[in-house]
Amino acid sequence: MSWFKDISPNERRTFWACFGGWALDALDVQMFSLVIPAIIAEWAITRTQAGLVGGATLVASAIGGWVAGVLADRIGRVKTLQLTVAFFAVFTFLCAFAQNYPEFLILKSLQGLGFGGEWAAGAVLMAETIRPEHRGKAMGTVQSAWAVGWAAAVLLYSLMFSVMPVTTAWRVMFGIGILPALLILYVRRGVQEPAAPVVVASKTVAETGTAADALAKVPVLGIFSPQVLRMTLTGALLGVGAHGGYYALTTWLPTYLKTERHLSVLGTGGYLAVIIAAFFCGCIAAAYLLDRIGRRGTILLFAISCVVMVLMYVFLPLSNTEMLVLGFPLGFFAAGIPASMGALFNELYPRGMRGTGVGFCYNFGRVVSAGFPVLVGHMSTNMSLGAAIGIDAAIAYSIVVVAVLMLPETRGRSLSETLPQRDTTLTTSGARG
Repeated sequence: MSWFKDISPNERRTFWACFGGWALDALDVQMFSLVIPAIIAEWAITRTQAGLVGGATLVASAIGGWVAGVLADRIGRVKTLQLTVAFFAVFTFLCAFAQNYPEFLILKSLQGLGFGGEWAAGAVLMAETIRPEHRGKAMGTVQSAWAVGWAAAVLLYSLMFSVMPVTTAWRVMFGIGILPALLILYVRRGVQEPAAPVVVASKTVAETGTAADALAKVPVLGIFSPQVLRMTLTGALLGVGAHGGYYALTTWLPTYLKTERHLSVLGTGGYLAVIIAAFFCGCIAAAYLLDRIGRRGTILLFAISCVVMVLMYVFLPLSNTEMLVLGFPLGFFAAGIPASMGALFNELYPRGMRGTGVGFCYNFGRVVSAGFPVLVGHMSTNMSLGAAIGIDAAIAYSIVVVAVLMLPETRGRSLSETLPQRDTTLTTSGARG
C-alpha cells in the first residue's frame, strides 16, 4: 500500500467512498445467500424459487447498472453514486417487512436496481480520479472491500441466528441493511466530481464545438458503434463468465455447507470465514498484479485457477478439514476476476461513453448470469447440489478465459477524453494495446 502515500487527498477521499460503497453493497447482497434456508422454510418454497430470487436480483442489478452508467455520463459520477446508494439501502430495509414470497421477490429485485447502479457509478468515478500508474492497484484494492462487507454479513448471520428465532433473525438482518444510506453523507461532503476534459481532437471540436457539447451528444447506443463494438461485445462476454461463476458459487455455497455437509450455523460461518479472508487476499494480489503483469495476464491466471479449484472443491471426496484448507485457494482465485474488471472496462472507452460502456459490459454479464443460480437450483433436483455448483461455475470461468484472450492489454493506458472517430482509430489502437 505504499502507493497510497503518493496520491492526493481527493484521490484518497474518493478511494474511501468507493471502498465503503463496495463493502456495504456486499453486506446487503450476501445476506440473501446466507438466509436462503430460512426463507425456504418461511414460505415453503423450492430451491428453484429461491434461485429465482437471486436471478431476478441479478437481472434488476444489470438494468440498474446500465441506467446508472448512462446517468453518470449525463448528470455526473458523484450524483449518480448518491442516488444508487440511497436506492439499494431503502429497498434492502423494506425486504425485512415482506409478508410473502412474491413481495420479497419484488423488493429484492428493486434492491438490485440500486446495487448494480452503485458499482457502475463508483467504478467510473474511481478510474477517472486515480492516476494511471496506480489505477489497477487502487481499483483492485477497492474490490477487496467486498470481502469486508461479506465478512460483516457472515458475522451478523452467526450472531442473529444464534440468539434469535430463525423467523426473526433473517428479518433483522435485512433491517440493518439501511446502514449504507449513511455513506451518502460522506460522499456529499468529501468527494469531488472528476474534472471534465477541456481538449478534444481537433476534428471533434470543429464538428461539435466545445468538449462538453461533444461528449453530451454521444448517444446511449454509441457503445455499439463500429469503433467500439468489438470491445463492447467481448467485454459483455467477460462479464457473463465472471458473474456466472461467482454467483453460481456464492449464492448456493452456504446452503451446500449446511444441507450436504451438515454444518451448524457456526460451522458454516467458519468455512465462509476462510473463503472470505482468501477473497480479500486475492483482491490485494490482483491489485498488485494488474499494474505488474497487466490486465489480461491477471485475469487469465485467476480464471484458469478458478476452473481447477472449484472442480476440486465440490467433486473430490474431501473431509471437512480438507474442505476448510482448500477453501482458501478457492476464495483467493475467485477474487482476481472482479478485482480486475473495473480497471479494464474503464480503459476501453472514451469519457463521453465510459459510464455507459462500463455499466453495460459489467451488468450485461449479470443479466445472463442470472440464469446460473436458477440453473444450479434446478440441476440439484437430479444431482447433488455440490455437483450442480461445480459444473456451472467451471463453465462460467471457462467463458472468462475465452473472452479475455480477445481483448487488448490496457495497462498504463491514459483514459481517452475524445469521442471515437469513424476511421476506427480506437479499434486499431486497441489491437496494439
